[in-house]
Amino acid sequence: MPLVELRNVSKIYRLGEEEIRALDDVTLDIDEGELISIIGPSGSGKSTLMHILGCLDSPTKGTIKLDGVMIENASSRQLASIRNRKIGFVFQFFNLLPKLNVVQNVELPMIYSGIGAKERRERALEALNLVDLVNRAKHRPSQLSGGQQQRAAIARALVNNPRLVFADEPTGNLDSHTGEAILQLFRKLSEEGRTIVLVTHDPEIAAVTPRRIEIRDGKIATRLDATLAGQQGRTGPPGAVVPA
Repeated sequence: MPLVELRNVSKIYRLGEEEIRALDDVTLDIDEGELISIIGPSGSGKSTLMHILGCLDSPTKGTIKLDGVMIENASSRQLASIRNRKIGFVFQFFNLLPKLNVVQNVELPMIYSGIGAKERRERALEALNLVDLVNRAKHRPSQLSGGQQQRAAIARALVNNPRLVFADEPTGNLDSHTGEAILQLFRKLSEEGRTIVLVTHDPEIAAVTPRRIEIRDGKIATRLDATLAGQQGRTGPPGAVVPA
């Protein structure tokens, strides 16, 4: 059973008499342990799709099942609880609090979960160890390089052991060498069984993922499995270029 199932999901906004379909009848499955990218230009609907997949927003139409539970009609409070327990987020601008040191930043999601101070510290250090940043635990964000700040943000996303991690343009503020190191880290996390979704406008970033979903005008334009990306014209089951 897929970890995430979207069926005929639309997100519709109204501007006066005009109807804007940010997402238009999207159907998508994401399996446990997948490393997948969602790619599209600005305004394509990829951010709206991430917001709905990540329980930051609700669809206008359609159904969503996360970890076997229907959530499209969940309240704001219920969505917040699901995000805290099952979803991690990594953003382009890191979003670390400058007055807290690294380990305190990583602890933040657990404070909202009501976890005690001793366990918070232990789990935060374990998460920092996963991203090779334990030796910077007591540093402030301003004392870290961009790559180190992004590693701290990844540790924070992982600390509650979420079923699903979204990374929104995670290398956008990094040089190419540091960005590649961050992508290698995501590949490693995926190989360890974590489900990772990269959201990007950059085809070079999307090219590192085994599966790519291209969004255009609120619709899925193509689904591409990298294992057969070079086999032009081949269509069919997973592993092929499939028009939406």
